[in-house]
Amino acid sequence: MLTDEKMVYARKAAFSRYFNNLHISREDQMGLIPISDNCIFIRTRLLNYALYMILVVLSPTALTQSAEPVSRAEFDNWMEEISNWGRWGSEDELGTLNLITEQKRVDAATLVLDGTTVSLSLFANKRQDSVNTNPFQHVLTVSRFGEHEVAGDTYSVQYHGFAHSHMDGLPHFAHKGQLYNGYSVDTLSPEGAGRLGIHNAFRGIFTRGILVDIPWLRGLDYLEPGTAITAADLEAWEARTGVRIGSGDVLLIRTGRWERVRQLGQWTFVGQAAGSHASLAKWLKERDVAVIGSDGVSDVMPSGVEGLANPLHELVIVGLGMPILDNLDLDPLAETAIEKSRWEFLFVGSPLRVEGGTGSPLNPLALF
Repeated sequence: MLTDEKMVYARKAAFSRYFNNLHISREDQMGLIPISDNCIFIRTRLLNYALYMILVVLSPTALTQSAEPVSRAEFDNWMEEISNWGRWGSEDELGTLNLITEQKRVDAATLVLDGTTVSLSLFANKRQDSVNTNPFQHVLTVSRFGEHEVAGDTYSVQYHGFAHSHMDGLPHFAHKGQLYNGYSVDTLSPEGAGRLGIHNAFRGIFTRGILVDIPWLRGLDYLEPGTAITAADLEAWEARTGVRIGSGDVLLIRTGRWERVRQLGQWTFVGQAAGSHASLAKWLKERDVAVIGSDGVSDVMPSGVEGLANPLHELVIVGLGMPILDNLDLDPLAETAIEKSRWEFLFVGSPLRVEGGTGSPLNPLALF
């Protein structure tokens, strides 16, 4: 729970950053100058954000925790409500990547204005710890051919989990024996996924990316473990920035995980993580988002859904057919976005072309 002093600081910081972002004078903030059309727009955004701060952000419970608990029956209903099964045909294996049209790619390319490039990947982590239980394995060998030497590498990694930046493909999760689009889990074998393998995404992801920085929105350095992000947070972010999340976008949600690690050290992340509540899946369907990603694993933990640790993964991957990007490093992107006052950019990412893979390590890029 935040102390009163920290809550006051959060209030002041959030409103100060909001006013600075709008670039309006203190006289206009106080309503002391004539009202123009632009002022009306600014004040509308300000009112929307102020209401959010009062009702959501400044509530002590909202600052630290979570949405209402969800029963398994309600979760199963959500799975049916949001289903994209059959939307792109009974044989579809791309899911929401279908939303990234040729025109969407052309439009996204126009977002590159000065060529600034930001990597969204962590370094491959070779050290084992409580979070990285499967460290990246790297063996370098040197071969000699007479007077000449050639160096090579062998890489090995179990990338799924909580430590490595990666893309979850559509065979990664199932619901009641079925994968996305109704394919059976029987299509999975030690040789790979017979349907929905990551190789289907060989064209990569080239589209508009959007960073939603929730700590920045709330005037904080990071979210506390267990803090749930809901659709109300995303809509408040839209009201503040004037950017609307839409069809074919890659939505990246920052919780400040790595900033918290820098300030306080590593903690038992598994089961104690800020992230998105499972109910967000319905909003993602309404907006036709193509891909979601986070500096965590997207799911808030504890999840608040009866008997499920990763309900958002299940809803998004199985129900929507949407890939998920886990364990990204969004802090450099956040710094760049704040510096440029730009929250949308060209997102580029391409998984390894592994036939039947359940996902892939990834070094995605944001270009401004």
